[in-house]
Amino acid sequence: MNRRDFITLLAAASAAYPLSALAGLRQQALDTSRLSEPWKTIAAVQEHLFPAEQDSPGAYDIHAIVYLKNMLERPGADQEEADFIKKGQGWLNGMAGQIYQKNFIDLKAEQKESVLRKIETSRAGYRWLNTQLSYILEALLSDPVYGGNTNGIGWKWLEHQPGFPAPTSSNLFYKLGYQKHRNSKA
Repeated sequence: MNRRDFITLLAAASAAYPLSALAGLRQQALDTSRLSEPWKTIAAVQEHLFPAEQDSPGAYDIHAIVYLKNMLERPGADQEEADFIKKGQGWLNGMAGQIYQKNFIDLKAEQKESVLRKIETSRAGYRWLNTQLSYILEALLSDPVYGGNTNGIGWKWLEHQPGFPAPTSSNLFYKLGYQKHRNSKA
């Protein structure tokens, strides 16, 4: 599927999604006040990149930060990628401080946009933002057992019927490979 078809599909799905159902799901949006750094700043970036709108969930609604943390802290996760993502918080706050004398999370929306646009001009910054977007889309489309897509909000928004059987907490994809590897060493 090319980008144009994907965006068309998203637009059609969002227009068809009942607003009252989304409002009910939005009440379960993530409380980021309990997050510590770098997660609080990364959650703010995610919401800026994928904001909630009247007829569509945003990064907070789909718990994109929970999904990201789970993927980066799982057994076998790429530690280099995890470090790279966490370092982005430092870059953002450094740039925000340089331009606005504030941390990224304390900026207004247009100031956040300005900082992100500045960050994206470097190769590392561009890669960091693309990585964020990839994880947000994964959180939107993944099974809720992985921490994102709470109550299937992304599936409901897209009118997607998930496959069966659904994974359980005991058969997550990363646990299956880990158990197999552990059993082969025994």
